[in-house]
Amino acid sequence: MKHWHVYIMANKPNGIIYIGVTDNIDERVKEHKLKLYPRAFTARYNCDKLVYFEEFENGDEAVTRERQFKKWKRDWKIILIEEMNPSWSDLSMNWNLDYRRVRTNN
Repeated sequence: MKHWHVYIMANKPNGIIYIGVTDNIDERVKEHKLKLYPRAFTARYNCDKLVYFEEFENGDEAVTRERQFKKWKRDWKIILIEEMNPSWSDLSMNWNLDYRRVRTNN
């Protein structure tokens, strides 16, 4: 079964944040970390730390949640992050991602 994720990337605690949705969180995080798209927001602002995510079984629900997050005030987003991840640690650090291989189709 495919899972969808709404996630938040940041450049540092209380810094710039980016909210996204994906059906492949491992690959999407690698793309952000490797700055695969150098002109993208996350590459330009060095948002390479996964600080929050939620999992969904339904893509439509994930997209709805992403849109909800994007409408929230920044303070609400920070509270959400700090409830799950008070130190703003990179949650993907122990995922053993293979950085030698990146998906070629989006």
